[in-house]
Amino acid sequence: MADKDDSVKGCCTPSRGETAHSVASADRISSVDQSTSAVLIAGGKALVGTNTAGIPHDGETPLRKVKLKPFRINPTVVTNAEFAEFVQDTGHVTEADRFGWSFVFWSEVPEHVGATQAVQGIEWWRRVEGANWQNVNGPNTQAEAYHPDHPVVHVSWNDAKAYAAWAGGRLPSEAEWEHAARGGLGEVKFPWGDQEPDDISSFPCNIWQGKFPDLNSNADGFGTTAPARSFEPNGIGLFNMAGNVWEWTNDAYTIKSLKKGVKARLADMKGYRLSKGGSFLCHKSYCYRYRIAARSGSSPDSTTTHQGFRVVWPAP
Repeated sequence: MADKDDSVKGCCTPSRGETAHSVASADRISSVDQSTSAVLIAGGKALVGTNTAGIPHDGETPLRKVKLKPFRINPTVVTNAEFAEFVQDTGHVTEADRFGWSFVFWSEVPEHVGATQAVQGIEWWRRVEGANWQNVNGPNTQAEAYHPDHPVVHVSWNDAKAYAAWAGGRLPSEAEWEHAARGGLGEVKFPWGDQEPDDISSFPCNIWQGKFPDLNSNADGFGTTAPARSFEPNGIGLFNMAGNVWEWTNDAYTIKSLKKGVKARLADMKGYRLSKGGSFLCHKSYCYRYRIAARSGSSPDSTTTHQGFRVVWPAP
């Protein structure tokens, strides 16, 4: 009998092509350097992973040391305002726009959208026609759901990569992302240390509070995305390295495992890209992936309301 965790899907993030059922309810690229506010990260030996896996068979273990060159990283994920500049300058059409739809969390789908399709096994995700980075929850939702200082969402790995190239940078590797998230603290669970967030009194990041996926108390002040520059930054000035939105990395999603269940799951995830950091939909009871070592994978054309990215640049 396979371990229960062997068959776990890639967190609460659906990919295009997932089985769905009905329910009621880069073009031109220019090189523009946006790295002036980036935080310089010293090179050397960096810690990656953990020896105590929060989710078995996700590839979090073991804790290891990786040698890195110095690099610079954006203190926040890319915002709607920044992405709008990219679109205006390049004419880029996102993959959500090309496909004509994207994934929206069930409780955020407005009534006027009508019937949608739910993803089998993770029915809280709904395929919504017309959802994109400007109309976050579906057609005609820009006024209430789009905020210039919030993370841009409904962006695929391909969209993120195009933006990074336009900005004169690239997406971070997993090792770079973890090294930056640790903020000089070393072997810790979270960017602020080891204290666990909870549903009552500890709110260091934007995650779920309550019973997922039915009730979110919004005790941290946010039901969906928070501004990109919110909550306390880590020790080197990086915001929201845990929670808020998942962050695409440059790496492929791979797991070194000999277990049959894990191999079977990975066989259906060829070409998937790695994301880090968790999102506002993470909760320890379901998706304990807002830890630094945690990881998730999605197809490079996938787009959702909780997926974003930040950019890195080489050190000067």
